[in-house]
Amino acid sequence: MHNKLSNYRTTWTDRADGCGHVTYIKTEIVSWDNDTITLRHDGWDSVTTKRKMNQASNQFCLQFGVYQRNFEWFVDTPQGETLPFEDGMKINRI
Repeated sequence: MHNKLSNYRTTWTDRADGCGHVTYIKTEIVSWDNDTITLRHDGWDSVTTKRKMNQASNQFCLQFGVYQRNFEWFVDTPQGETLPFEDGMKINRI
């Protein structure tokens, strides 16, 4: 499993002020500031999108995880909750 983002069709910004974002193709799939993380797939609910979200979480220490069970996506939050994935959802950072 690859833990770091590849730059194939992917760009990212990680600013010194604790904010940043990851864009895959044309969708900003993960964005964060000091308080929240926003997750989007914009209809591209693929294995690659999910993998890149998890790689972003690992690379930028965002402490969330996205996974699929019975064809549904879920998010494990930094607070230890499991939530159903919703496109554009916001979760709190620790």
